Amino acid sequence: MSTIRVQTTQNVTLEYEVASVGERIVANIVDTLIIIGWAVAWVLLLTLLDIKEEAMFLIVALLVGLPYMFYHLLCEILFNGQSLGKKARHIKVIRLDGTPPRIGDYLLRWVLRIVDMGFMGGLVAVIVILANGKGQRVGDLAAGTCVVSTRPRQNVGSLLAPDLTDVNYVVVFPQAALLADHDVATIRQLLAKGLERDNYLFINEVANRVKQVTGVQTDLNDEAFLRTILRDHAHLAAQGS
Repeated sequence: MSTIRVQTTQNVTLEYEVASVGERIVANIVDTLIIIGWAVAWVLLLTLLDIKEEAMFLIVALLVGLPYMFYHLLCEILFNGQSLGKKARHIKVIRLDGTPPRIGDYLLRWVLRIVDMGFMGGLVAVIVILANGKGQRVGDLAAGTCVVSTRPRQNVGSLLAPDLTDVNYVVVFPQAALLADHDVATIRQLLAKGLERDNYLFINEVANRVKQVTGVQTDLNDEAFLRTILRDHAHLAAQGS
């Protein structure tokens, strides 16, 4: 699987595995099945209630048509860059500068689904993704986003072990020195737990707590911030030993 390096505005380099075309197709199939299931459930319910045909058409248009139109937009806004299908396949939308995607980014991706998915059964999206190698369809290219895998590439212990930083490494957050060794060990364990469970709300809570303790203000996403704090602390500890 190919990888992508994201250079943040604070000169932090993050590496992600790009979500494969196959994963994105399966995620889209899951989303489509969810929408179909929602529609069938409402049609069956309205049929059992013996709703008049004219009223049924209006109700179906509202309860099925609107969710169908706005499903992907609302899911990605509410679930941190993931539809239910993406969540099932452990993939998500991120920005190429490492900051959390904004509502405008999700909106632009959603509008351009017409181009990506509306012609030739999604062939345009497949061709563009394969051509650019960064997990980007047309909507992603316009919004400055891409779709990456959230699965750890190695076991959690080694993934979150203290980094052996280069002597020329530039500390991003000097406030990492305020953290005790046991604080850092706890952060590492909590981040690992959140990643294992795809629990980004939990990771957000951990990141907010660390920001409160250190006084750090940053536009990095929560996972990137915690990884950087761990790397900074490791470097500062090595320099002080």
